Amino acid sequence: MSETSSSAARSAPVTPFRVAALQMVSTPDVARNRADADRLIADAAAQGAQLVLLPEYFCFMGHKDSDKLAVREPYGDGPIQHFLADAAKRHNVWIIGGTLPLKAPEENRVLNTTLVFDPSGAERARYDKIHLFSFEKGAESFDEARTIRPGTEVSTFDAPFGKTGLSVCYDLRFPELYRRMGDCALMVVPSAFTYTTGRAHWQTLLRARAVENQCYVLAAAQGGTHENGRRTWGHSMLIDPWGEIVDVLDENPGVVIGDIDLDRIAAVRASLPAWRHRVLDCN
Repeated sequence: MSETSSSAARSAPVTPFRVAALQMVSTPDVARNRADADRLIADAAAQGAQLVLLPEYFCFMGHKDSDKLAVREPYGDGPIQHFLADAAKRHNVWIIGGTLPLKAPEENRVLNTTLVFDPSGAERARYDKIHLFSFEKGAESFDEARTIRPGTEVSTFDAPFGKTGLSVCYDLRFPELYRRMGDCALMVVPSAFTYTTGRAHWQTLLRARAVENQCYVLAAAQGGTHENGRRTWGHSMLIDPWGEIVDVLDENPGVVIGDIDLDRIAAVRASLPAWRHRVLDCN
């Protein structure tokens, strides 16, 4: 390649890559949730999305925590995993499959797992949720450790636009996890934040992760009142590297959509080079 053509290639504009987050109000019916997710994936794809993020527990929200044991799947096989792979292929999109319950070594627990599929339907990454939520306030009581085995490994994958970091819900409160992901173009947060904690902290935490890592953050949430009586906060959103909200949906099912613009990341990092100013190693 000549010096002239090489210089032209370096200066060629980068085409933005469209991503979407699905917001759902999942039920105890796995088949119904899959059908709802498929409609929303189709909607996102019709709007030009090339990568679609589903919310935590997109496939199942039972009446009690232990209900998820009945729908857990062995890793690599099962109707929920087959649905995600097939949907990625049918709609020709990358799918980050929110979370689904996979079998854990213990009979009474599951792994709360994110799986990533490319447009050919091939699995490209896996992340098991590390930080387990517990909360007590009035009538609200949660303790994920009763039914979930925590993961131990940070996980990223190479999307067409760059490195993407995987996290889930309560992970959002632990900035050291995101630092360990390294230099990402996008970090994703499938979630089922409670109404109480979401109203207090959700947007603040998401914007903080975007600002401190100078990258895009895409969050897909459960958003509404579920059949089990639980109310989730919703407010799925895409945030840019300056902390600006690109798109947001308050409650109810729907699609949040926007572009990953590498020029925007570069401009933010050039004007405020905090990424290069890091001194402490969090590894």
